[in-house]
Amino acid sequence: MKFTPHNYQAYCIDRVINLPAVGLLLDMGLGKTVITLSAIAELKFARFQVSKVLIIAPKKVAESTWANEREKWDHLSLLRISTVLGSVTKRVRALNTPADIYIINRENVAWLVDYYQHDWPFDMVVIDEFSSFKNHQSQRFKALKAIRPRIKRIVGLTGTPAPNGLIDLWAQVYLLDQGQRLGKNIGGFRERYFEPDQRSRDRIFSYKPKSTTENVINDLIGDICISMKAEDYLELPSITYDIVPVALDNKAQKAYEKLETEMLLEVDESTIDAGSAAVLTNKLLQLSNGAVYDETREVVEIHKAKIEVLQETVEQLGGKPALVFYNFQHDKQRILAALSKSKLKIRELKTPQDEKDWNNREIDLLLAHPASAAYGLNLQQGGNHVIWFGLNWSLELYQQANKRLHRQGQTEKVIIHHLVTQNTRDEDVMAALSNKEATQDTLMESLKARIREAKEAGGG
Repeated sequence: MKFTPHNYQAYCIDRVINLPAVGLLLDMGLGKTVITLSAIAELKFARFQVSKVLIIAPKKVAESTWANEREKWDHLSLLRISTVLGSVTKRVRALNTPADIYIINRENVAWLVDYYQHDWPFDMVVIDEFSSFKNHQSQRFKALKAIRPRIKRIVGLTGTPAPNGLIDLWAQVYLLDQGQRLGKNIGGFRERYFEPDQRSRDRIFSYKPKSTTENVINDLIGDICISMKAEDYLELPSITYDIVPVALDNKAQKAYEKLETEMLLEVDESTIDAGSAAVLTNKLLQLSNGAVYDETREVVEIHKAKIEVLQETVEQLGGKPALVFYNFQHDKQRILAALSKSKLKIRELKTPQDEKDWNNREIDLLLAHPASAAYGLNLQQGGNHVIWFGLNWSLELYQQANKRLHRQGQTEKVIIHHLVTQNTRDEDVMAALSNKEATQDTLMESLKARIREAKEAGGG
């Protein structure tokens, strides 16, 4: 596909190319990944200014998001990517595989720095979800700080650079400029721009910014940090669709393929009917989400891949509320269980009070089934992000559910995030919804095509 950047994307690409250190503080869904890859391709193949690029990302993002974006666009086809994930043996093998870009999860940054020590090979480093380096006491920050003088170019990507306040900025900006703008150490930064807030007689628990701090810091970092919010860009459509890929491990992929093949071959192509099509599709969509109902309606969990991607997606929103649509009851149960230990305020949409509390910004994640939330509800005051954990074939439900936020009175650009499990029925549903063809006929035809493929693969 040909990439035609929006004006703001072209501006950001130019800044990454021409600045040795830059922070792209862009809302999730505005294209940070394609912006960065476009700049890397230009620097690598047209300007010969970088040779090996390291991308540090959350684990699920490292597994698939960057590689998927590379495959989507024609101008990125020459970039070779090696994912440095898994066991030590697999990581070492990946590091020794010829590539232009090496992608590692942030938990292994300290290991990577120790592995190379004085032979650091990466002349450009990209940190995806930069705010995960906000803690100056973390091992990942200390490791990158130690190797920073050997890095010629660095890019930080996040939509939420200061999720807990301006004090979070010091560590991130230090990795960009090694202390030039906000100081060489956190103590001096706190002393200049903050004053004690909560404290006991001999201990300070928190700090609050001085009255001038925000303006001063914005002036200091404005030359290397590009801050853009979705609502600032009138050229953007009022609703943006974002695909978040979910990768299955080998065990889960084999379980999916076994279920798909066996169920497809149970249905004869000439006698497929709506009842069998619905049962088959529901089972495959359940497994795409991570669990299935057995014959006794007990929930059998197969994988946690989509749950983990949901957690990372919520983290990237940096405290911004999201309306989360699930498809099956076990989706809801597993989401609630996975997030039960978080500090997020999570609510299932059941009563008018839930609607009121959401619109008053008292809820972080509002869980809803599209069939019960598709019509009549006005939720536009509570947020501008929708996350589809589980998709279904009803185009009408899909469009009406999105309209809960994308309606008159909404003051921000609405961004719809779809968690789509690769190489599963999720992709078929997403394609149909994107083409506005999500009908029973489309469902039936896509199933027939998969049955033919299964029979050919089985030699039948």
